[in-house]
Amino acid sequence: MVRLRASSEGALLDCCFQDEKTALSASSDGCIRRYDFCSEIQTIVGKHDDSVICIDHSEETGQFISAGLDKKLMVWDRNMKNGNPGCTKVENSDIWSVSICHLYLLAAVGKMINIYDLRNLRGPVQIKESPVKYQIRCVRSFSNDEGYAIGSVDGCVAIEYLDPSKSHEMGCVFRCHPKSRSGRYHLVKINDIGFHPCSTTFVTGDDEGYAILWDLQSKKKLFELQQFPCSVSSLAYSHSGELLAVSSSYTYQEASEMLVLISH
Repeated sequence: MVRLRASSEGALLDCCFQDEKTALSASSDGCIRRYDFCSEIQTIVGKHDDSVICIDHSEETGQFISAGLDKKLMVWDRNMKNGNPGCTKVENSDIWSVSICHLYLLAAVGKMINIYDLRNLRGPVQIKESPVKYQIRCVRSFSNDEGYAIGSVDGCVAIEYLDPSKSHEMGCVFRCHPKSRSGRYHLVKINDIGFHPCSTTFVTGDDEGYAILWDLQSKKKLFELQQFPCSVSSLAYSHSGELLAVSSSYTYQEASEMLVLISH
């Protein structure tokens, strides 16, 4: 059953729930919009100078975070007294993905993960170099907020923990697609990662149209959905974890396909 259908002047590039009655969207026209499911009213609550490519919301602090092609990472406070969200400019870099991990904000900047404390945004409390070789495509926090997973443009996934000692003991990097008999790897971009809210499993979506289920603890592949006709551009579990939504669409993968010969 459709709760709300709303038009937008620009293409919708990302969205998230603010609560059970409202949602937020990031658009190519630079606008951040709030949608009220009850009144069916949409309101522009923020704006970038270029397309907004990702957005997320913190239940703990009431803030929402946006990143755009204008190289701005913005934190918006919806609890301002006048009702209009105030904003704080956090970063002036190419941000490719953001994720909320309890009271921390994770931002993917090139091959680095910048970690911010949402209670004090003067600068990153930690800057971690990614263990993957190529650029980060997405970052997603665990359901228990103990760490996060990184998806890269070369088809690798890295598991990292906020506690450095845990990262050293339990962190890992693995490739979603094994190399062929010829010793070649097709560098298949990981577009999104979704963690099950009630278990230790997660699913990856890639440019070849595969959605693959993995177990975080055993670090093993559990299941692979039937290949979609186009790239898996986005995916997410329902609040209960009973449903998995998968978005499959063209992501311009042919423009940047790479083939690497791995020497023996």
